[in-house]
Amino acid sequence: MSEYIIGIDQSTQGTKALLFDETGALLGRDDLPHRQIINEKGWVEHDPEELYANTVQTVRNVVERIGIDKNAIKGVGISNQRETSIAWTKDGKPIYNAIVWQCARAEEICRTVMKKTINGVSAEDYVKRKTGIPISPYFPAGKIAWILKNAENAKALADKGELCYGTVDTFLVYRLTGGREYRTDYSNASRTQLFDIKSLTWDDGICGLFDIPIGNLAEITDSDGYFGETDFDGWLEKPVPIHGVLGDSHGALLGQGCRARGMAKATYGTGSSVMMNVGEEPVFSKHGLVSSIAWSLDGKVNYALEGNINYAGAVISWLKDDLHLIQSAGETEALANAANPDDHSYLVPAFTGLGAPWWNARARAQITNMSRTTGKNEIVRDALECIGYQIGDIVEAMSSDSEMKVKELRVDGGPTKNKFLTRFQSDILDIPVLVSEAEELSGIGAAYAAGLGLSLYKPDIFQRMSHIPYEPEMDSEQREARKSGWKKAVESALHY
Repeated sequence: MSEYIIGIDQSTQGTKALLFDETGALLGRDDLPHRQIINEKGWVEHDPEELYANTVQTVRNVVERIGIDKNAIKGVGISNQRETSIAWTKDGKPIYNAIVWQCARAEEICRTVMKKTINGVSAEDYVKRKTGIPISPYFPAGKIAWILKNAENAKALADKGELCYGTVDTFLVYRLTGGREYRTDYSNASRTQLFDIKSLTWDDGICGLFDIPIGNLAEITDSDGYFGETDFDGWLEKPVPIHGVLGDSHGALLGQGCRARGMAKATYGTGSSVMMNVGEEPVFSKHGLVSSIAWSLDGKVNYALEGNINYAGAVISWLKDDLHLIQSAGETEALANAANPDDHSYLVPAFTGLGAPWWNARARAQITNMSRTTGKNEIVRDALECIGYQIGDIVEAMSSDSEMKVKELRVDGGPTKNKFLTRFQSDILDIPVLVSEAEELSGIGAAYAAGLGLSLYKPDIFQRMSHIPYEPEMDSEQREARKSGWKKAVESALHY
């Protein structure tokens, strides 16, 4: 009799349910979008009840559409949008909408925390040393503190130990298990800015800085561990175990098979997440990256370095929606190939500042080194190349921080279908770039973690992942000249 694993990928724009067989093959998927609740202040929220309802519904939809026996489902894995934060009562009812990772409403709270000291050192240094990440409203510590301060009765409930709070995975596990399990995994915990990534415990000092009662935080569980059982609101005749949970970027790193120290992946989306497995000891960046826990599998923790850029696919959207140079992203490859090779212009997409490794909010977007030959084709080419340059900067910083050369970069996401971009990425990095033939890497990582935890899959399951390789062809002199020109363009944007 066949056995199956359900992978749930609860992301920023929607929820996907993925169905895998006992060989790890993806049989099908179902997707449901959810509302993006944005007010006049630019605050971004999701309805937690909608997230949960869509999770249950997509699972039902994919199983019924593929037509398998639902009683043959052996387990469930969950990947989730990171940093998005929720607070709920013991009966599972949210007291406020989910505050999405993009939302910066906790900026004032973070500024206040940064003025404090703890154990004789600045709060900023203490938090970075403990968590591997800088104090920022991007992370859940500030978001949870905001909810406790602003949602009705939140602080009173928290002080009495009657409130739960955490990331989306924790909420989904709580609801799927009927409130019997209150757990998160190491990867998600490491992104809350409340977790000491060396001692592997919630940090009382940081919780005090943000005025968050530490006793209300979830139990930490291995990423392939047991998170309780669910029957999806009575749909299954017999509950099945949730046996894998990972933040989405961590799930993609695992789904790409980057289990060995020094392996790295880049996910190209609206922005881009570049992540490197640095092994069993944390590496604290000196070059603008953040340190996190990649995962804990079978009781063994692996750490990661990560850099995020704000504009990857978003640059292509800018070409289409704002400049009206193209009607679809699919046009960019041919236009870039038709660009004048003697034109040496650069686009620096600092529309909202620059992310890793520069971290300069005041930088401004520029097209530099233009000449009379700079036209539509060249600007489109520059837009694609700036994605490759930015990722190249992060990979270079990773190599410096870890003292390991990245030997290949595994990539996924919609923009990787563009052959011009992937060839350029390989050329500028001077290493092979391997494009995943699967699209659902986050959900695959979580599902495979569940299958490993349940002994349905063996560790060699990741060898089934297939890639399209791109090898560098650019000569070294040209590469260095191009990188030098890019660095000058970035310097111009930084000193605008």
